[in-house]
This record gives sequence, structure tokens and C-alpha cells, in this order.
Amino acid sequence: MSAQTGQGLFFPTSLGTSSRTEIRLLGQDLAGDLMGKVSFGELAFWLVAMRRPSASELRVFETVLVALADHGFTPTAIAARLTYLSAPDSLQGALAAGLLGGGSRFLGVTEDCALFLAEVLDGQEQLPGDDAGWDALALEAIRSRRDQGKLVPGLGHPNHKDGDPRTPVLIGIAEEEGLRGPHLRLFEAVGRMSGEALGRQLPLNGAGVCGAALADLGLPQELLRGFALLARAAGLLGQLAEERRNPIANSIYMTVDRNAGYVDPDTI
Repeated sequence: MSAQTGQGLFFPTSLGTSSRTEIRLLGQDLAGDLMGKVSFGELAFWLVAMRRPSASELRVFETVLVALADHGFTPTAIAARLTYLSAPDSLQGALAAGLLGGGSRFLGVTEDCALFLAEVLDGQEQLPGDDAGWDALALEAIRSRRDQGKLVPGLGHPNHKDGDPRTPVLIGIAEEEGLRGPHLRLFEAVGRMSGEALGRQLPLNGAGVCGAALADLGLPQELLRGFALLARAAGLLGQLAEERRNPIANSIYMTVDRNAGYVDPDTI
């Protein structure tokens, strides 16, 4: 939105502006007040929340970024490597290809889980006071999702069938910092009650616990996928650096290509 002033159009922003001699960001002098004085994680939080995080909030937030940076040869990493193979002159294209894969199965679960938890919590006049109350709330929420034919975001993992190693670490850090809030408590209860609700116990995955932790920090739930992508951008850059040192993308491509065979579509 722009506004007409006596000197012409005016476009209001609380983020960055620059003049011939100065760059200002978040109301601060970028060179004098921010560079060398705030971490990138602190700045990322500040840019979205419009406030500086406390030391405890920053520890939880940066733990989330570390947890989501890389998870091996996921589709996002493979997409980035294959795109770099096809267009080695376009690093930005390879990074973008990997980030575009952040959806309901990979990375996007962070936001989806936070939105699910928030929807359940918003429907409560009073939050539970003990684990039994959280378990009852979680059981009802899981059954409701099941009855709607929907999956519960944050439950299950293709590799970590016996428990995602990231989940207890992040919950523990949030507890240490006094930031284990209602989203995390409900998320933990979802894990405890998954067996009773679904007939089999499913692990709480790292993307889901990150969404719960970020929601407890008060960050906008509709933007949490962006933080997952921010973290994964670092991981993808590492994947592309390794692709330059030790290329495997061509082997992936040739393996698929040389093992492809025509099949009549009516037989599939």
C-alpha cells in the first residue's frame, strides 16, 4: 500500500531502507548496530516477529534451524543435485528446485503440524492441567482427523520407526528454557495416544516437533514453512558443495534412465 505525500508516493515499511550513506534495518543502523552484533538466527526471528528474541527463545529457534537443515538424500536434496547436473551455471536454480519440494511430506509438515495443534487448542475454553487432560484432548483430536480421512501431521517417519532422535532433544531444550508450551504438550500427548487412537504406535517426527516449538514461540503459524525452508537452504547449499566435490547426480540419472522400460499403460 502506498500513500501520497507532499513530495510524492510513500511506501511504508518496518524492514529495510537505504540512503546514499546509510542502510537501516528494523529501525537499526545495519552496519553500526547489527553487523557483528546479532546472529543470523536472531535476525531471522526479529524480521518476522518484529521483536528481538530472548536468549531462551533464540536457543530454541536456532535448535529448530539446525534440526531441519539436512536429512540426507531426501527428494529435496536429490532434486537440487539433479538440477545442478542439468544447469551447473545456475546455482540459484538448483537451490530453488530443492526448496520447491518443501510440501506436505517433507519440510511443510512443520507448518501443517503447528496449524493442526493450534486448531485443536483454539477450540478449548480451558487448557488441560495435567497429562491425563492432554491425553484426552489428543485422543479426541486424532480420532477426529481419522474420521475425516486425514493424516495427523507430525506422526510417523519413513526411516525413524522407533523414534526420531531430534524430537526428545528439542522438547528437552524447550523445557530447560521454560518454553515447553501448550503446542508442545499437546504434540507430546498426540504421540502418547497414537497407539490407542490408530491401533499402532507412531513416532513423533522432527518436522512436527519443530512446528510445535515454533508455535510456542509465538511465531505466525502460516509462515512456519518459511523457517523450515530457511534451514533447508543451508543444507541444500551443503549438498551442492558436496556434489561439486564428489558428483553423484549423473549416476542417479543414468541408473534411472538405463533401467527404464516401456510398459503398456493398460497393464499398470
